[in-house]
Amino acid sequence: MTAPASAPDRPSDNPGGGWLDRRFKLTERGSSVPQEVIAGITTFAAMAYIVAVNPAIMSAAGMDRGDLVIATALAAIFGSLMMGLTANLPLAVAPAMGSNIVFAYVMVKQMGIPWQAALAMVFVSGVIFLALSLSKVREKVAKEVPEVLKVGIQAAVGTLIVFIGLRGAGFIVANPSTYVAMGSLASPPVLLTLAGILITPILVARGIPGALILSIAAITLVGLFVPLKPDGTMVTSLPAAIFALPKWPHSTFLALDFGYLVSHFLVALPLLFYFLCGEFFSTLATLIGVTGAANLRKPDGSIPNATAAFSTDATATIVGPLLGTSVVTAFIESVTGVQAGGRTGLTSVVVALGFVLALFIWPVFVIIPPQATAPALVLVGIFMLQGLARIDLGDLANAVPVVLMLLVTVLSNNLINGMAIGTFAYILLCLALNRRAEVTPVVWGLGVVFVLFFVVTSRLM
Repeated sequence: MTAPASAPDRPSDNPGGGWLDRRFKLTERGSSVPQEVIAGITTFAAMAYIVAVNPAIMSAAGMDRGDLVIATALAAIFGSLMMGLTANLPLAVAPAMGSNIVFAYVMVKQMGIPWQAALAMVFVSGVIFLALSLSKVREKVAKEVPEVLKVGIQAAVGTLIVFIGLRGAGFIVANPSTYVAMGSLASPPVLLTLAGILITPILVARGIPGALILSIAAITLVGLFVPLKPDGTMVTSLPAAIFALPKWPHSTFLALDFGYLVSHFLVALPLLFYFLCGEFFSTLATLIGVTGAANLRKPDGSIPNATAAFSTDATATIVGPLLGTSVVTAFIESVTGVQAGGRTGLTSVVVALGFVLALFIWPVFVIIPPQATAPALVLVGIFMLQGLARIDLGDLANAVPVVLMLLVTVLSNNLINGMAIGTFAYILLCLALNRRAEVTPVVWGLGVVFVLFFVVTSRLM
């Protein structure tokens, strides 16, 4: 839905404008204060699930879940406010899905990296990204990383998200014969998860506002009456309170360990590359998509305040690990606010106020069970797979790297393995097909990094 254009300098068409009108250029962009407020509420409803899902995922790294709820909300408040006030774009910012999976399950659980050191790696990637955002280097990197590798990495993370969501809810379980199997449909928690997986996409497809957070809330409530164990324990435990004053995340605040990063630099290098590329390209795609939907692009197709938007994303990723969370990025769910009429940074400011409210009901987010978050994870993973539509899978130089990235990642439960094998396959196929020009210096560098990574890790194990 596109907001009707308004003639400039007509404050009478913008009730409640005044200073806000001048600060955010509301009339100039054909918007109004009520329109921006509605857009902000819509965006917040679409992405509020992150306050439940991010702590649920990152707590697997051994971090305190209550502190993670606060850190998640604070990071979203900072990032969304900065985006609204400096870039004046209707882009909401919060801890990124995908990066939190890599943080908790790949870095900490699989590779044994202390979560304090993992936070330091995210911080360093944010610093590097900020430097790239303030220079022209990011444009060169964007051109030299092939689309097939960008899409392959994103799709591999999406596949891993789906698998981890289903496994965490008990819908996928270990099996000595087949390695993995579906959980028993005689189990009430499995049935509850299945119901969520089937119903949640319907809510999203029908455009129900805040479909994911509604799904999480509904399953959490039903979980109060669904037995988890024969001893009477339910899927959802009652919270100690509904409302509580925000607490400071003492266990995660400034807990970064840079010493590990220095002593294990070659191990950290591929992970730094992942965070850097993941943050860079996801932000770029979100920025293009949201500004396009809002008709905010300039006549030459350029994005307004792009440097400020990239810098906000990078700065938020620096602040996020200081609070105790992973990469912070612009959310594609911002499109829902644009469809509701959001055209300026005031939309993002309203989103930040929504996360302020979440700080006062944090005890509720702590008790949300994995059965409630699994359907949201499945949907997020599916959204990340949609980029595959842009790849010509009839070309083996595209198909083989992408499929290997997906399969090796999910079957080895390790993103770095998938990225490495997919990159090696891309290089070799391009060379075999006399398409050497498609192997850019960045891709050659990435291949060298993965070779070094495997050499170092094989000696450590």
